[in-house]
Amino acid sequence: MKRSEAGFDLTPPDPLERKKLEAPLTEEEADVLLHHGTEAPFCGGLLNNKTDGVYLCRLCGLPLFRARTKFDSGTGWPSFYEPYSRDHIRTVVDRSHRMVREETRCARCDSHQGHVFSDGPRPSGMRYCINSVSLQFVANNAPLPDPLRRGDQKVEVG
Repeated sequence: MKRSEAGFDLTPPDPLERKKLEAPLTEEEADVLLHHGTEAPFCGGLLNNKTDGVYLCRLCGLPLFRARTKFDSGTGWPSFYEPYSRDHIRTVVDRSHRMVREETRCARCDSHQGHVFSDGPRPSGMRYCINSVSLQFVANNAPLPDPLRRGDQKVEVG
């Protein structure tokens, strides 16, 4: 088992686990998470969320961003300047739509999250521009869901 710097299991879901994770997805969630789609700007359910907590991968539950790193980028998608842990997000070159961008994916399940740009605020200067449907929000002091039943809830989320 591979553990992240923050103590989470980064082992990818096996085919049966993946099938169970994908089964409840809505059409829009599946389009974004599995087929690298993008939700329309300014309509995501988490765009204006100001509650303190943690944003998890909608598919596998891995913590991706802390609420304290969220900022209003004016782009229409939730934006963060820093991931929960550097090894919870991976990037790949995205050459779609006649552009070259850095796509962000969940490091555990490889689901599409959004893109990262180097025009964010201090201290990192990065802007992780993420689809709301790619995320699940959990308020501080609430238990983390554990869809893979790997016991990750015991790790501090604040």
